[in-house]
Amino acid sequence: MFNGIFTALSTPFSSDGSIDFNALKHLLEAQLKAGVHGLVLLGTTAETPTLSAEEKLQILNFCVPVLKGKCKIIIGTGSNSTPAAVENTRAVLAFNPDAVLVVTPYYNKPNPAGLIAHYKAIAEVGAPIILYHIPGRTGLKLPDNVLADLLTSVPQIVGIKESDYDATHVMQTAVNYHNKLDYLCGNDDLFPQYLAINAAGIISAAANVLAPAFVQIYDLFKQGKTSESFALFARLYPLIKACYAETNPTCIKYILAKRGFGSSTVRLPLGEISREHQEQLDKLLQTADPSWFTE
Repeated sequence: MFNGIFTALSTPFSSDGSIDFNALKHLLEAQLKAGVHGLVLLGTTAETPTLSAEEKLQILNFCVPVLKGKCKIIIGTGSNSTPAAVENTRAVLAFNPDAVLVVTPYYNKPNPAGLIAHYKAIAEVGAPIILYHIPGRTGLKLPDNVLADLLTSVPQIVGIKESDYDATHVMQTAVNYHNKLDYLCGNDDLFPQYLAINAAGIISAAANVLAPAFVQIYDLFKQGKTSESFALFARLYPLIKACYAETNPTCIKYILAKRGFGSSTVRLPLGEISREHQEQLDKLLQTADPSWFTE
């Protein structure tokens, strides 16, 4: 169901920190032109911790009519507060998303019983759920037996965005569940490995700026042209890595600004990109293939 390239959409801001809806429209249209298979709205790349409830609603009201019927729509609704996650999920039902993206609760480090109860409460709202596993950000790593219990207890979980860098865990999850739900890569720099272990696709922040390249890597792989797919990824790799030289989406917003998608402004507590990383990105952008870029 969730096959292909899903861009975790950034929120363009004007220099004063307000949402730049003109740039947002440009970015949405460019993503569709690039042929992405879906968009994730209000994910963490969108800087949702800094968005007010009113701003989130404005973004959904603006984006969904542009995207509806043209690609799949996933909306982030996770929180480390179960009532908040339930309310967030209930609030987006009006937009009829194809799924909601729900991160494992961060900071709290819930035990297995609490985690299962958390997702059960969200599932009662009625939307299909993609679980977001990113232990490097949340401090919560799911052992295989806990994940198995969770998926048995909450059948509404239809996919997993996996952002763990533990190769053993990633492989174990792929082996155990690849035929039971959609296994989605959450690490742009490991995309070929995930394709090789039968991942359905990727939820990518770097695709904000590199959507055509990610679509091409995916298409080549699916056509059986695995060497060509990896060769393209290898050429792209230094730029993908540079997109995360600072906390996401700082570098991606800098590239978006250079490509005409609003300003590079991020909201506090994220700060402006350093001069060193600006220069690094500028050098990479000068030598990059123009066909890679969202436009």
